[in-house]
Amino acid sequence: MLFMFSGSALFAQQKKIVQFSGLIYAQGVDITVPYVTIRNISYADQTFFGTHEGYFSFVAHVGDTIEFSSVGYEKQFFIIPNSSSDKYTAHVEMKSLVTELPEVTVGPPFPYASIEEFNLAFMALNLSEDDIMLAKRNLSSQAISSLALIMPRSAGEIYSQGMGQRHINMSNKAINQNFANPLLNPFAWGSLIDKIKRGDFSRQKLKY
Repeated sequence: MLFMFSGSALFAQQKKIVQFSGLIYAQGVDITVPYVTIRNISYADQTFFGTHEGYFSFVAHVGDTIEFSSVGYEKQFFIIPNSSSDKYTAHVEMKSLVTELPEVTVGPPFPYASIEEFNLAFMALNLSEDDIMLAKRNLSSQAISSLALIMPRSAGEIYSQGMGQRHINMSNKAINQNFANPLLNPFAWGSLIDKIKRGDFSRQKLKY
């Protein structure tokens, strides 16, 4: 029993807690690797992530095996060494994966039977028009008029036309209402004057 307790105490001393920090670089170049997945294999597979600048920092134990993985890079393993301080900073380098593609032999360009025939056809191309000339031709009034005949109206155009027609209808309605006002009607004023001359509004007639 005494031997078992002594072994446990020694193991606890070896597994000292440290603040493990560092930067992750691509091997051979001074470029950081962002968002690297960091896994502590020795401690319940705890998972951490590096920042967009390749920086990481988390709590681990001395002797833990740390796995660094990222898309396009080989996995790297790092064992946290023992040190006198409770902090340890590492410079981790990850090796880029290089995938070699199989060799491809280019044959005669389709649909031409030989390279010579392709060269003759290529030399006969008319490449006098550059991008600016093509843009001017596509934006000409004739081209836009032709497209306007076949292209449907957009939602914005339909909305603008509808709002314009509504504004015209409201304006016409307001004008008709103004003319319907008897105070603005010259015939109504003439009829009123005739009634005053005849005495239709005299007190005796109003009385009876």
